Amino acid sequence: MLHKTKGIVINFIKYRETSIIVRIYTQLFGLQSYIINGVRTKNSKSTKIALFQPLTLLELVVYHKNKDQIQRISEVKCIHPLISVPYQTKKSAIALFIAEIMYKTLKDAHENAPLFDFIINSIITLDDLKEHYENHHLIFLIQLSAYLGFEPSSIHDISHEVRNPQEESILNDNEKQGLSKLILADYHTMVKITNQGRRLLLEEILTFYHYHLDGIRPVKSVSVLNEVLQD
Repeated sequence: MLHKTKGIVINFIKYRETSIIVRIYTQLFGLQSYIINGVRTKNSKSTKIALFQPLTLLELVVYHKNKDQIQRISEVKCIHPLISVPYQTKKSAIALFIAEIMYKTLKDAHENAPLFDFIINSIITLDDLKEHYENHHLIFLIQLSAYLGFEPSSIHDISHEVRNPQEESILNDNEKQGLSKLILADYHTMVKITNQGRRLLLEEILTFYHYHLDGIRPVKSVSVLNEVLQD
């Protein structure tokens, strides 16, 4: 049976000689894998594989069977071309990080409209922002945790689960203040954080994620993200 749904590309892997298997977080069916045949041949249109780059926003017509691990796509088109993310180094690094976090945290194959809307709005906002987006990935992690069931209400919630009370925090007072502001911030809020502070906050928040979720570590894109954002 055919279904029309929106989707957010997470990643793809090569399959056999000419195909790929693409992971897409869909509006109707949650996380799904789709096989796309013939996109890696010399005669295939180069624009077709471009549709399956991380965080591409798609409109899909798909075949769906609940028992199948790999589904098929009947029709696909981009519904909101990203203008700046693919071409700005910092935004691209943030986008790859978000895609990896999606891959490691979104496991359910069922509809979750609020979560889908949050992610797609996060991507579009990143693309639209002209400045002050260096904290976007930190705010994304904090807000995503609410949809995953472990939202911190304050910095103390994170600190309590990251380390024992006897352990010294890796954050100084300014960084703790920055984290407190980020917990309450949206993507348009400007929070001044040093590059070093941003790296430490990311480490702190990912440790918080690791406490709640198995398999969140290691996040491979962190090293690239930290390097790019220090410029």
